[in-house]
Amino acid sequence: MITKLRRFLEAHTQAVSPEDKAHQLKLAAASMLLEVVFADETLSPQEAELLPKLLTETLSMSQADAQVLIDEAKRVQGNATSLFEFTTAINAEFSLEQKQQLLLAMWQLAYADGQLSQYEDQIIRRTADLLYLKHSELIHMRNIAIETTSHTQ
Repeated sequence: MITKLRRFLEAHTQAVSPEDKAHQLKLAAASMLLEVVFADETLSPQEAELLPKLLTETLSMSQADAQVLIDEAKRVQGNATSLFEFTTAINAEFSLEQKQQLLLAMWQLAYADGQLSQYEDQIIRRTADLLYLKHSELIHMRNIAIETTSHTQ
């Protein structure tokens, strides 16, 4: 486990160019979203459809780039040992608003299939703590996600 964490951190510290650093951040964010998707061990059709859309909106990227990032994040996410690996990079670079948008995207994915599993809820709450977001911000983002999900269904 320590070896995996060391490799992950080394990959982040070796990302010297701004493009590499930006890619590592996007990869961390995509991996966080995948944590929610796979929390209940099923990828619903709604989640599969919503994930690339959320990445394009949250990370300002094209649909094609989002799909490539999802594929890469699936590989990275499977090797991750904890949420801390991803949130460390995000905390270092994301603004408060970007963290809130990521949390909102996580909530939207959790509610995409019409039900929130306890595992999805736990991951999102733990992520909010690791991103140093207030409980009120967590609840506010959840309420927005519920509202927008109920309008699209």
